[in-house]
Amino acid sequence: MILTAGDAKKGMGIASLGKLRTRARMNRLKQWLIALAIVSVAVAICYVWLDGPIALWVHGNRIGYHSRELLEPLTHIPDPLIPIGAALFFALGLRALAGGPLRKSYDAIVVCGLSVVMGEQVKDDFKWLFGRPWPETWRNDNSSFIKHQDYAFHWFHGGGQFASFPSGHMTATTAVLSVLWICYPRFRPLYLLIALAVAIGLVGSNFHFLGDCIAGAFLGSTVGWMTVLLFDRAPSSPIIPRN
Repeated sequence: MILTAGDAKKGMGIASLGKLRTRARMNRLKQWLIALAIVSVAVAICYVWLDGPIALWVHGNRIGYHSRELLEPLTHIPDPLIPIGAALFFALGLRALAGGPLRKSYDAIVVCGLSVVMGEQVKDDFKWLFGRPWPETWRNDNSSFIKHQDYAFHWFHGGGQFASFPSGHMTATTAVLSVLWICYPRFRPLYLLIALAVAIGLVGSNFHFLGDCIAGAFLGSTVGWMTVLLFDRAPSSPIIPRN
């Protein structure tokens, strides 16, 4: 078989495309590692200098500022995300079984549903790993910074009273918002406002430390980004064999 100049150029083009894709994947990994380093430093700064003083200030001033009445409703923004995501996933799954056409918006809904459910599970694993007590005591005399002066991480003893880090509410919120951030970028200012509102509600109500919210936002964004990337490559590498 004789290779023509066109074949050679085509082969070089395919090789160049492969190198570009490899470089893009490495760039994504590098970006994530840099973000992880920045978030780790931010969480450390919060733990050493910010989390305790903020929690004490909120506890001492929440009555005068009515922070619970004003800010607690913001913390409920992500509450319906998991059941809604699961319901929409099942509904669109039935539509696919029935042979109905799928659109980009449907794909985005499915990815959001998968992202928030995976974020919920991963968040629980990290809560068990870090074992951080809550800022305040809310139920069953849970260990807390305000009431028991319990501020240290209880490694590998998380869950229940030691489940403040990372914030599950922030994880769920950004697990969805990060998908929308990628799929529908023109609404990014709105996504930022929603994430900030949830974080302000959590910290201002003393449900979480600031560091918890930063870590939860990063975790949820990571899960959302990964879910989009895994889902986006499916058409080029279908699971179901094509005849």
